Amino acid sequence: MVNTIKELTIDGLNFNTITTHYAEHILTLTLNRPEKRNAINQTMINELIYALDYAKQERDVRVVVLAAKGPVFCAGGDLKAMATAGQEDKDTSSDSSKRGEFDDLALRLYHLNKPTIAKIQGPVLAGGLMLITNLTHAIAADTATFAAPEILRGLWPFQVMASLCRVMTPRAGLDFLMRGQPITASQAMERGLINHSVCADNLDKSVAELATELASLAPGAMALGLQAYHAQSDMKVEDALAYLKRQLQVCLEGDDAKEGIAAFFEKRPPKWSSVITDR
Repeated sequence: MVNTIKELTIDGLNFNTITTHYAEHILTLTLNRPEKRNAINQTMINELIYALDYAKQERDVRVVVLAAKGPVFCAGGDLKAMATAGQEDKDTSSDSSKRGEFDDLALRLYHLNKPTIAKIQGPVLAGGLMLITNLTHAIAADTATFAAPEILRGLWPFQVMASLCRVMTPRAGLDFLMRGQPITASQAMERGLINHSVCADNLDKSVAELATELASLAPGAMALGLQAYHAQSDMKVEDALAYLKRQLQVCLEGDDAKEGIAAFFEKRPPKWSSVITDR
């Protein structure tokens, strides 16, 4: 499927719940409702989806970092907004109109087909888990905690389960959801919820180094590879091997492979210039 999103821009837009920053092929999206513990409301969903659609469209955007302002990364869904069926967003001055629901946001993250990094400075709860588990990487301060407390409120994290149980080991993930108790960053790393736990003072540096490294790699091959990774995950091994063989040929015929191989033989750094769109 070819990406048909055209001519989106973030220049001059008024976002109420997020901020954006672009530099050196890295687009940083920062949750900006610290007074609400960065709880997710419909406006935040709209703005994040718009920004992700822009990131997918723009060939120069090679990495997306998801960060947050304030002491809490994300407290999950805004319960007040849920209770009032979105009425608190009715008169928003945000420039982004409705673009989908929470599950649409998760799918935008999952199918972005570019490296994505969660920069986790504080607690992640409930629906916030759905954000970080649909990214390719998650790095957390060692002081961060993670919890799915829905069961304590007579609920179950149904949508969160779809992605969380794909990154955590099955029994660890189920136990985490069933008990509703918080776990530490160290425990989250052991159970596969995050990639790394680092000293809080080193979080900025660690994320910046990873983002810079990923942004320096072949963007077209990266996009094609991530798309194939998701596509083959539910295939039988025989079908997956046949599909991946075809994708290898597509990759070999692409500009990145030609440039990378030429640079290898010419003993010089490669100069990446293009991103392969979805196929």
